[in-house]
Amino acid sequence: MERKAIIVGVNRQQALENFTYSMEELVNLATACHISVIGEIAQNLQHFDKTYYIGSGKVEELQALIAELEANIVVFDDELSPSQIRNLEEKLDCEVIDRTMLILEIFASRAKTKESQLQVEIARLNYMLPRLVGSRESLGRQGGGAGLKNRGAGETKLELDRRKIEMKISALSKELEQLVARRKIQRKQRHKNEIPVVSLVGYTNAGKSTLMNTMLNNHQADQEKQVFEKDMLFATLETAVRKIDLPGNKSFLLTDTVGFINKLPHHLVKAFRSTLEEVMEADLLVHVIDYSNPYHEEQKTLTNQVLQEMGVENIPVLYAYNKADKVDGPFPSQENSVYIAAKTGEGIEEFTKLLSEQIFQDYLQCDLFIPYTDGAVISYFNEHSQILATRYEEEGTAFTVECKKADAEKFQQYVRKAEAAD
Repeated sequence: MERKAIIVGVNRQQALENFTYSMEELVNLATACHISVIGEIAQNLQHFDKTYYIGSGKVEELQALIAELEANIVVFDDELSPSQIRNLEEKLDCEVIDRTMLILEIFASRAKTKESQLQVEIARLNYMLPRLVGSRESLGRQGGGAGLKNRGAGETKLELDRRKIEMKISALSKELEQLVARRKIQRKQRHKNEIPVVSLVGYTNAGKSTLMNTMLNNHQADQEKQVFEKDMLFATLETAVRKIDLPGNKSFLLTDTVGFINKLPHHLVKAFRSTLEEVMEADLLVHVIDYSNPYHEEQKTLTNQVLQEMGVENIPVLYAYNKADKVDGPFPSQENSVYIAAKTGEGIEEFTKLLSEQIFQDYLQCDLFIPYTDGAVISYFNEHSQILATRYEEEGTAFTVECKKADAEKFQQYVRKAEAAD
């Protein structure tokens, strides 16, 4: 059966354009869940109504609209309490869901890896737990007296369901902890290898996965390494990590993380914390912004707020204003910012240059002299540095190289001269 919905929102003293954007986003979330939005009701209130979220007059208006448009589902723009859902379903006689349920549904359908599936399931169960209610017909009457044996069938059934869910959450959390521990070991190994890590962050559908694929195309040309990209909310849930090889034997790891959204359910922020820890280990954050979106400044602010709440601080940020090909210039000049079109490749060269300057700051230009007897050291620099000049002398080879500061220190005995690389 086709799911036809009416969306409902309450504006509590926020600017009208912000409220309008939130409602537009709700339509996009519903569409991503294959729900057709056929009507909308909005109300200005100081506070949410405790019983119905909207005022009783609006509930009657909603009832009439459901009958008129033959809707079979009502979607609310904020997280509803268990009692609000119960009261609304009783009054409206149709399915009632909120923004959180929509996001959980999208996440559940898109999760591919074991880790993201576990995270989504834990979030879903945590959300369900306080909302466990038996239908009125199936609940038994509560018997008199004390003790479990005298309780009605309905109450004992609810308690059993709660216990089952709590046990499942506990078992899934343990399984997730093991996967998180494995991920931490992988991160430690990467840190040990001294490969810089760059994390793509930003609002959902800003173009993070497209940017990653463009970087892979430019520097790897390996189609198997491509990540999934599509013009829709939450196309990517998994954290993808890819090695990018730049000219001059310079490499870095690029990670693509889950996108943020306004009113992201706290259950999901908590569940995805382990995935987002990739961000906290990064040497550089690339904040991808959809420059063509009229609300891109709000999206930028919201992403920064979530990162701050996660405890991400003191990590340099490069702002990549994406989809610039859809916007008429000229573009304002901003520090640590670049305008790109990841889909067409415009601005990617400048983006790569800025990124390199940030993550390869500790590179030195060194004059080395390596005796012919130390062939292994020559091989090492051939593999791990950019050879700028070579001169063969009687006792050995003189090189001018651009290399990591750590390598210059490691082979200090061969260094004749060292200075900061251009």
